[in-house]
Amino acid sequence: MTRYPKKILHWIDGREEDATSTRYFEKVNPADGKVLGQIVRGGKKDVDRAITAALKSFPNWRQTPVIARANILRTVALLMQDRKQELATIVHLETGKSMQDATAETEGAIELAFFWAGEGRRFYGRTTTSAMPNRTAMIIREPVGVCGLIVPANTPIANVAWKAFPALLCGNTAVMKASKDTPYIAVLMAKIFAEAGVPSGVFNVVQGSGEEVGDPLVADERVNLISFTGSVAVGKRIGKIAGERLAKVSLELGGKNPFVVCDDADLGKAAEFAVLSAFSNAGQRCASGSRIIVFAKVYEQFKKLLLEKAKTLTVGNKLGDDFGPVINKVQMDMILEAIARTKKEGATILYGGHRLADRKHKNGYYIAPTFIENSKFSADISSNELFGPVANIYKVKGFEEALKLANNSQYGLTSAIHTTNIHRIQEFINRCETGVVSVNGPSYGSEPHMPFGGVKNSGNGTREPGTEALDVYTNIKSVYIKHDPTKV
Repeated sequence: MTRYPKKILHWIDGREEDATSTRYFEKVNPADGKVLGQIVRGGKKDVDRAITAALKSFPNWRQTPVIARANILRTVALLMQDRKQELATIVHLETGKSMQDATAETEGAIELAFFWAGEGRRFYGRTTTSAMPNRTAMIIREPVGVCGLIVPANTPIANVAWKAFPALLCGNTAVMKASKDTPYIAVLMAKIFAEAGVPSGVFNVVQGSGEEVGDPLVADERVNLISFTGSVAVGKRIGKIAGERLAKVSLELGGKNPFVVCDDADLGKAAEFAVLSAFSNAGQRCASGSRIIVFAKVYEQFKKLLLEKAKTLTVGNKLGDDFGPVINKVQMDMILEAIARTKKEGATILYGGHRLADRKHKNGYYIAPTFIENSKFSADISSNELFGPVANIYKVKGFEEALKLANNSQYGLTSAIHTTNIHRIQEFINRCETGVVSVNGPSYGSEPHMPFGGVKNSGNGTREPGTEALDVYTNIKSVYIKHDPTKV
């Protein structure tokens, strides 16, 4: 069994570093409430050290040919493959999810690593035509500089890979602010980068709170790009701070994603995907299907199928369990308060709605899979992201009402529709206001080679991690070359 360190440190300039202060956070395993270790509580001075290291290493790293950078990242991918069990164990301990889920997440991160290593063989510049004779026009890519990468805790190794691989492939150096809830997986990845040959200072990790570490990282003039995945409120604040100095910003924010079930759908498969969309990873997905919109004609039948499937789910962190705890006590309490509030407002708790506190779940942050009916469209639980295993079910008359409700949200990240009608499918694709549409599948499950992101409050229009991420992590330079045929 992989041992979890008693003290989780920063990773700065190629080695583990203590904080300049002597303050620490406790890292608690959400599966049982036990303390795993102590996290150094960083501050502005630690961020400064990390940025200084990244800035110092940038000139040499940017001059390293992109193929050479890609070869190093391929070695990282191979090392991740060799150490898959170790990486998955850390994910398991830090998030409380089962080893099967932690392993699946780790495998996804490895696939993403191989994808980005392969992109070094392409790198997608462009050669085009010119209206002027004897002139060549082309576009080349250049690194942005020092990147500040801020990641959440829900899928920790995938989140590290999502940002670190394209940033480094493109010739940037990086300072990653790890989540307080999953601090060590970022450090372990930094060690693997170093083992593979990534030079010291190219990839750094700082630990601490958003206020004490995240804010100084975002505000520092030496950081050329901020890539953030997290809440709308924090994303807006980051955009404002970084915007003051015209830094490049990539924001992938929340979702309150619609899952539409039409009257001609395969109800059995739709129910299966609806439950997965709502509850996998304990609902801690920005792509979670938390608004289930069902045609009236099949509403009661579909609701029955949903409840039958929900009753078969097992909650825990053991092999075979369907999903685990939410990430911390604060999150658990916030979700339970939201459920209690919507019940007081007149909504019906069809299933779940409570903390699991029996012997199996003692001291862990487990919430029963929860379906809620009759919540108002304007209610807080209908309109704001909960990030937990809670889904609302709504009854609609038909397609137009379903589409209107699907679009009635501050978010626009992902969506799903279940139907066999090609005309409904095409109209939903055309008119649903989201960045991702899934037809007859779950609301989540985007692949590494595809762009992911949303509209409205779900982001600022950038896309990661597909090849579109090259536009995030590089600057474009237009080049014109004029030659004289008479001088050949």
